[in-house]
Amino acid sequence: MPIASLIIAAVVIVAIVIVAARLYSTQQTRRRNETEQTSQQLRQRFGTEYDRTVAEKGDVRSAESELTARQKRVTGFDIQPLTADEGKSFNDEWQVMQATFVDDPSAAAQDADALIGRVMAARGYPESDYEQRSADVSVDHPAILDRYRTAHEIALRAADGQANTEDLRQAVLNSHALFTEMVQEQPTAEEQPAVESVAEPPVPVAAR
Repeated sequence: MPIASLIIAAVVIVAIVIVAARLYSTQQTRRRNETEQTSQQLRQRFGTEYDRTVAEKGDVRSAESELTARQKRVTGFDIQPLTADEGKSFNDEWQVMQATFVDDPSAAAQDADALIGRVMAARGYPESDYEQRSADVSVDHPAILDRYRTAHEIALRAADGQANTEDLRQAVLNSHALFTEMVQEQPTAEEQPAVESVAEPPVPVAAR
């Protein structure tokens, strides 16, 4: 083969290698940017739940896969705000439950936890166990999730007689934080009017 042809072939090969390397570098950069953007979006949406999930899973990739799966699952739900009548009914239930705290704080804490589940079902969340329910709630209510977890843990201890009165009072207050978010979330303009605002209740001191 003439030397000129060899030189031309070598130049073409070098050019192909350079173009391929640039394309690969561009793809890698785009993937890194997409990964960083996804991470940022998940951090912003889930807040402290993002860090908790990373710690639980042991690495960022597994945690982000879990959080992304939660988002995809919840997207498939038909979650709707409560109607005004539903909101009033649940608020009335809360007041009845709260009134029982004085005589039976343990039952009140457990009833508050159960009431959260009924509100979620009314909103359109599927019935499930506590772990799945927490994962579902984390998508739209991440800021309040720690309080819900604390309330649930105390309610479980209350069922075993392992929670004191102050623990139970905190459980009711923490449950009320998520209860309020779930009940007060406003419908769109075309839907029912928002239910009345509910302030965090002054849980009474239990009888000694």
